[in-house]
Amino acid sequence: MTFGPWAEPTVFWFLKKRRENEVATLTATRPEVIRTPGRDALVAEAVTKTFKSSRDGIRRAVDNVSLRVVRGEIYGLLGANGSGKSTLIRMFSTLLTPDEGEVRVFGLDIRADEDAVKRLINRVSVEASFFKKLSAMENLVYSARLYGVGPDESRGKALAILRRLGVDMNRVDEPLEQLSRGMQQKVAIARAFLTAPTLLLLDEPTTGLDIRSKREVQTFVRDLRDEHDATILLTTHDLDEAERLSDRIGILHDGRLVAEGTADELRARHGATALEDVFMSVTGRRLDEADAAAEEKTK
Repeated sequence: MTFGPWAEPTVFWFLKKRRENEVATLTATRPEVIRTPGRDALVAEAVTKTFKSSRDGIRRAVDNVSLRVVRGEIYGLLGANGSGKSTLIRMFSTLLTPDEGEVRVFGLDIRADEDAVKRLINRVSVEASFFKKLSAMENLVYSARLYGVGPDESRGKALAILRRLGVDMNRVDEPLEQLSRGMQQKVAIARAFLTAPTLLLLDEPTTGLDIRSKREVQTFVRDLRDEHDATILLTTHDLDEAERLSDRIGILHDGRLVAEGTADELRARHGATALEDVFMSVTGRRLDEADAAAEEKTK
């Protein structure tokens, strides 16, 4: 299959149609789930998650976090490694169950309506799992079939998305284990976009990517929101990425949400000129210092 100037619009047309089909199916069975401008896409209320550790005893990875993500918004969770970002996003994606509190996705409770929630979301993680002996294309086609998309349809759309993300078209049929970590991360991002989620959860999506690849992914995320009306929650410990992508930013520290607002609001509120100054004001540390402290704890 060849691609010309129509390739990029086709990607978003496909994503839009897939999303519309999911919405139609869900609203037919759950009429109270209706998407309207300004509606909350994700609501977390007093969410807490604890783990038992042989070294630290009971540890609160997420501590009484409440937040709202509005439909069509890109919400960035900014925090150092070990701040609770990944634990929180795993609860939002139904991979973990909160010990306390409630999480709703477009009004659906993640416990009572787990199957319906799963049809509306997809998650990209820095620890993405694949069949490493299969090629990037084989992995994507397989994943698409799990969402009811046939190989003939998914193959062309997968190629268009990979091309948009800057993946070398000559390597899409190579075993995934032969690709760099950065390229594997792009395949993981393509896999999430291919299923046209209504709510996309990106857990440090650009970790391991070079500067150029980061910019390509960030541009695609923005375009997806603008052209596809997607809602996106991303976690990051990259200050520049948080400000570049996010409509609003929540700062997570030791499992608690310690600040929230637009980048401009946060700077004004804390009398800061840079987001890094805001982070230091609310956590008591620079972001790189907090990362180093978290890494030291794991030794």
